[in-house]
Amino acid sequence: MNKDEVIALYDQYVMNTYNRGLVLTHGRGTKVWDADGKVYLDFAGGIAVLPVGHANPVVAHAIAEQAAKGLHFSNLYYNQNQAVLAKKIAEISMGGKCFFCNSGAEANEGLVKLARQWGHDSGRYEVICMKQSFHGRTLAMIAATGQDKVKKGFEPLPEGFVHAEFNNLDSVKALVGPKTVAVLVEAVQGEGGVIPATDEFMKGLRALCDEKNLLLLCDEVQCGLGRTGNWFGFQAYGITPDAFSLAKGLGSGCPIGAVVAAPKVADVLKPGQHASTFGGGPLACAAALATLQVIESDGLVQKAEEIGQLFRDGLSMFVENYEHVKEVRGRGLMVGLVLDEPAKPLCDALTAMGLIAIPTAEKVVRFLPPLNVKESELEEALEIIEDALNEVYGGGEGEEEEEGA
Repeated sequence: MNKDEVIALYDQYVMNTYNRGLVLTHGRGTKVWDADGKVYLDFAGGIAVLPVGHANPVVAHAIAEQAAKGLHFSNLYYNQNQAVLAKKIAEISMGGKCFFCNSGAEANEGLVKLARQWGHDSGRYEVICMKQSFHGRTLAMIAATGQDKVKKGFEPLPEGFVHAEFNNLDSVKALVGPKTVAVLVEAVQGEGGVIPATDEFMKGLRALCDEKNLLLLCDEVQCGLGRTGNWFGFQAYGITPDAFSLAKGLGSGCPIGAVVAAPKVADVLKPGQHASTFGGGPLACAAALATLQVIESDGLVQKAEEIGQLFRDGLSMFVENYEHVKEVRGRGLMVGLVLDEPAKPLCDALTAMGLIAIPTAEKVVRFLPPLNVKESELEEALEIIEDALNEVYGGGEGEEEEEGA
């Protein structure tokens, strides 16, 4: 089937809820191929879903081996993979217990349900969220998300969410009231523009929650699992939340999410209060266990910090040489190139030249390559980025000076 036939089937039978581009057929490591056979460096990584790359052989083997044994066992019964995965996540985070689901939105819903159940007897249910945050596409999670564009047309939205300024502790304090039960925050805002939280802000939130008897909830869906140079984004600040969410990279593309609760709140939810038919199934848990194995055995958490710094240093040269490139920000291999105008034209140019990146927050080019990306691939990406900048904006300042010399 050629690309035109695939697109025609989409047009006829698939709801038009995405602005799709390439027709991709397969991937391996950091590379993907389209229906015409063109190869691309994938620095979007399925939007942070592929920490160990496309078709990682360890993960693929684990999935195939489990598929031959059984795809699904109901959560009315025990399955070994779920138990071992919960133990592993607890060991690399903060102890406690896990609830497994299928996506980041579900995991964040679970965080909110956990907090509401914990605060129910005291009449508390309101969660303080951050402006420019993103927590998913369910009705409750678009209410939690601090971006008006995702809410339009879906009103009235569920109550119980208010929004403070990110990295402004006084703004959070001003919203604490008798109904407040928790604060929900991303250590690095991904959809908000790849904006890291400050050390003062995260430590201040932990102290505020302790003082006011609130739960601190961290959305680790995009910034977790080694992406920022720590297993979890909150670890860079030396704090521990009361619960956090996981998804995206946990299963290397096999849908799985998790709510991870510290011992303090690990037993708040009782049988019958929360459930997921497919959550924590043996196949998804096998994929997650294999993913964590590769991250750990290959030292990819540390590598994400080291190679991420190299990448950010390389990108910083463009800030000096191109007027429209204003800043490089992020942590580890969660990197944003900040422009002073819309990022989509540059992203389109990158794609045409063989590098996939994604615009976010209108003016930011977001890079989320696999954690095992090679230095040679970073160098190739930087060359493509320079070529694309030259195409979109003209030659860099350094080149102009050289030509005029």
